[in-house]
Amino acid sequence: MTALNICNSYVFLDDPAARDLVSIAPDQLLLGARPRLLDEWQLAPELWNRVRRHVDFSRDPGQFVLTGSAVPSVDATRHTGAGRFLRVRQHTLSWWERGASSGTVSLAGLFAGERPAPFHEQLPYSAVVQELVRPGFPAMLELEESRAHANLRGYLEEVSRADIGLLADVRHSPAAILQLVRALARSLATEVTLSALAADLQRIAPGIHSRTVGTYVELLERLFVVDRQGAWTPSLRSRARLRTSDKLHLADPSLAAVAMGVDSAGLARDPETVGLLFESAVFHDLSVLAAPLEGSVRHYRDSNGHEIDAVVVLPDGRWGAVEVKVGGGQLPRGAASLASAVEQIETKPEFRLVLTGTGGTYVLDDGTISCSLAHLRP
Repeated sequence: MTALNICNSYVFLDDPAARDLVSIAPDQLLLGARPRLLDEWQLAPELWNRVRRHVDFSRDPGQFVLTGSAVPSVDATRHTGAGRFLRVRQHTLSWWERGASSGTVSLAGLFAGERPAPFHEQLPYSAVVQELVRPGFPAMLELEESRAHANLRGYLEEVSRADIGLLADVRHSPAAILQLVRALARSLATEVTLSALAADLQRIAPGIHSRTVGTYVELLERLFVVDRQGAWTPSLRSRARLRTSDKLHLADPSLAAVAMGVDSAGLARDPETVGLLFESAVFHDLSVLAAPLEGSVRHYRDSNGHEIDAVVVLPDGRWGAVEVKVGGGQLPRGAASLASAVEQIETKPEFRLVLTGTGGTYVLDDGTISCSLAHLRP
């Protein structure tokens, strides 16, 4: 739908008529007013090279938009697209985009050296929980919680039953894939191992190997169900060893809540799970808000136990350190932990930020900034 708003013609490649043209007259699919949208292009990956060739012989940019709900495997017959294509990863809506943020603190402004004015408005704990279970999918924003969660359950079931099998030969049942999604949801924002995930699947898929689980996780990534938060490996002042394991998240915190079988009432009684979902929500929203800066969101941990929940890294090497705490009352502990971790790293961050669920916006005496996720904007 985003692409339809900027394109002047389109073809849906999951349409049977279009699929017939792929085999008999593929160039016909590229004819039409530009920009031209090729939707679900992964169903006909051979069109990639044809689009690339058309781009090579054109002087004008923005000729085609290729969209898809999955990523096909990279093979030797498809050119990398270097110099011709730009990849844009779409996410579900952030708190800012869906109107749950006041926008009093700008992420770009923090990188520019701005320090926000105090803002004492705070979000109640119950409201934080409501936002965590509220889907960021645009069509579900206004649905009642029970109906939205029914739709999300159907989405996960369909991914497990049909979508994943379109990408590869899956030897295990849809129930095993769904159990893997549940295991990932229970391990949000942690450096979970493939062997631990495999152990969680033994009841449904006896003898499943961690390598197979790794393959299934990669397929879920290609379906945009799973997001990977890579480890950041800067130069250190100490001789500590850097941990390089990734953290795994589901594409929207509400998907994790549904996979775990919890609604807002049940979640509110489980602060530990609220903390994991909130950290995943922070990773999600920072990924969205850092996109205009071409930034990425990593995490940091070393062998001495120092951690940074989220590190926003820009292409020019500048970075910001983010500690995540649900409760505003955890601010002093979060600030101290963040300062200790930053001290281990050779380069200094542009800012230190404790991002909370229920806190206000403050600048501490040591320069650490604190604000709520409900105050953050691009």
